[in-house]
This record gives sequence, C-alpha cells and structure tokens, in this order.
Amino acid sequence: MNHRQTLFGIGLDALTMDETVRRCLEAVRRGEQIEIGMVNAAKLVNMRRDPRLAAAVGGCDLVLADGQAVVWAGRVLGVRLPERVAGIDLFMRLLAAAEGADVPVYLLGARQEVLELMLRRISEQFPALRVAGSRNGYFEDADQGAIADAVAGSGAKLLFLGMTSPKKEIFTAGFGKRTGAHVVHGVGGSFDILAGITKRAPLVWQRMGLEWFYRTLQEPRRLGKRYLTTNAAFLLMTVRELIRRTPSAGSANRSH
Repeated sequence: MNHRQTLFGIGLDALTMDETVRRCLEAVRRGEQIEIGMVNAAKLVNMRRDPRLAAAVGGCDLVLADGQAVVWAGRVLGVRLPERVAGIDLFMRLLAAAEGADVPVYLLGARQEVLELMLRRISEQFPALRVAGSRNGYFEDADQGAIADAVAGSGAKLLFLGMTSPKKEIFTAGFGKRTGAHVVHGVGGSFDILAGITKRAPLVWQRMGLEWFYRTLQEPRRLGKRYLTTNAAFLLMTVRELIRRTPSAGSANRSH
C-alpha cells in the first residue's frame, strides 16, 4: 500500500508511530536497508535553500513529519498525515524493540562526554540492549567512510545519528548503505535529551506544537532568531501554497 503524500513538493510517508516501528522491524527481519528522513518546519524551509539537504532527505526510504507544524500545514493544504512521528519518540520505541528482540544498535553523535552520559542512561533504562558500538559526532568529512566501515564491522542492525542537520542527512545519503545497518535514523538532539543535558518540552507543549518555543526559552540567544525566522518563512510557504492551490476569485468570476 502506498502511504506517500506530497507536501511542498516533498514526498512524505503518511504513517503512524506504530506503523513506522513495524516497518523498521520488518526491514531488520527481511534484511532490507531503510534510511529515515525526518522533517519539521525549519528543515522544510532549509531544504528550499539547500539543494544538497533537499536531495539527501528526498532520497530517504521513509520521510516522516517530525514537527506538529508540518501535520497542521498538511491539514490546511488537504494532505493527510495521520500524526506527528517525533524523532526522539521513534528512537525510544526502536531502542525498546531492539532490546526485546536482541537487535544490536550503534549510536553515533554528540560530544564524547554527552555520548558517555547517554550510554549510561540507556544501560539503566534498557539493561538488556546490545550496543554494538558508539562514537562521538565530531569528525571530518574525510572520515565518513572509515566510520561507516566501523559501523558495518560492529554488526549493528540499527544506526542512530545524534547529529545536526545537514550533517546527519548528508552522512545518511552518502554512507548509510555502507554501514550495513538495516535502519538508519537521524535523531538530531535526542542524545542531549537522553543524557539529561537539555530538557524536552512537557507533553502539553508538544501537543500544542510549541516544542520549538520551549527550546528557545532554554537557549534564547542561540535559537531565538533562528526559530522566529524559520517559523515565519514556513508560515509564508504554507500561505503561498494555499493560494497556489485555491482557484482565485478573479478566475471564478471570469468563468461566469
């Protein structure tokens, strides 16, 4: 069954969280390789400005609505996306599933001290989880091939990338298959949240689509201008698309 919808010229998979988890576990069972791309409002704006990022996300096997604003924009524009599939929630679901099925995982990203903190927290939460390997996310582009080979050598079936955009998308596009992992999932700042370095927004803020605002309150200097700029650009994108899809009043009058 084809779940793919098109929003802003980007193919998005209209899947629920449960359906996404099932699809990932099927890939592991069948020995398939799937690369997951996550999009929120900021990334959709940045994809318009960065063709390399757009190509990397567009080339993923699953592209999911990571931001509530994307789901809402879909509703306004008549594109059905059943729910937000947040990258960190999918990450946690897959860690739990991997622990239950004894599927080895690899964790790549964050600063070394954050990675070590997160690994300790994960071992407490998922004591039976098999971590095949890990590495911090600070490396040169020239090291990508060697890192992909290290992941392949570890035998990991699930690879989680705790890196920022567009670094994680470009790594996935260029070296995802070479890692040998059946599922490659870029989880962004999730390593910092699991390590307890940054706090995630309360559930009520998430449901209201205000997770970005909660993050801005934590890091106003770094994130304030960025979020305001990208959110305004995303709103403008949505309005322009709505106008483009709606027959103008003028053309309607001329038809009479």
